[in-house]
Amino acid sequence: MDHQRRLRAVVAVSVVLLLAVGGAAATSLPAGQALVVETADSGDELLRVPVEENTTVALEYTHSVEKTRVLDGYAVRGGELVMTRMEFQSYGWGLPARVNVSQENGSFVFDPDGSYEELYVKPGRIAGHELHVGDRTYDLVALSDANSVRIYIADRTLVEVALAMTRS
Repeated sequence: MDHQRRLRAVVAVSVVLLLAVGGAAATSLPAGQALVVETADSGDELLRVPVEENTTVALEYTHSVEKTRVLDGYAVRGGELVMTRMEFQSYGWGLPARVNVSQENGSFVFDPDGSYEELYVKPGRIAGHELHVGDRTYDLVALSDANSVRIYIADRTLVEVALAMTRS
């Protein structure tokens, strides 16, 4: 009888340990990536969108002086945002004047260098900043109430993936 009691205790302790280790792993092991938008000052999360390698991410807005469209395009690569394209309709303050550009459909286009762990953006009501993630578009001005945001790629945990699957 004493042997059975010990066996049960060992099994119970083993189950508890497995659940604890499994729970810790589920909340800490990466299981994909997400694009995160948070407030720049307090770090409050405003948006978290699952992304994969090479997902297209873009910031689109109206240039404050020229009043023309600007699009900064990125791709998710290796946990960073790699700038892949810039489109603008006219040269103005802050736009590249000394790069080789081509023209496509009335816009100047070039492939800039740059890989970023994070981007800081000050969405403007007049500029109308939008964030494109894959085929979805988010109004950054409404999302942030026109306050500065930090955009970056974060690892998703097994728990986040499982919760997202239950919501779908």
